[in-house]
Amino acid sequence: MSKNPREMLNAFMGGLQEVGNTNGANVEAFMGLLGTTYAPAALDVKTKELISVAIGAYNRCEYCIVFHVYKALEAGATRAEIMEAAMVSVAFGGGPSMAYTVTLLKDSIDEFEKDFQ
Repeated sequence: MSKNPREMLNAFMGGLQEVGNTNGANVEAFMGLLGTTYAPAALDVKTKELISVAIGAYNRCEYCIVFHVYKALEAGATRAEIMEAAMVSVAFGGGPSMAYTVTLLKDSIDEFEKDFQ
């Protein structure tokens, strides 16, 4: 059964907002960490998002995969760059990383790349 990347992205973002209503300080701290970490510095945002795609695939974190594929495309990454980053995760994570790459990660690119063309 295939999962819908857009529904997953919306559920994640909605969940952050909902939990922020009761645990605002925690969500704000997390978002602050993301803001600091993903600010352009020695590495640009696109490179950081490609690293995040690879880590998400390696860890088999479905919401991480969906979110960071979206953000990588938003930062200007191409399908080829995202897939190459994911294949680095496969080199370390083997079959499970490949399984997530050829399903959810690929489906996420298919779903979101048209948003940035």
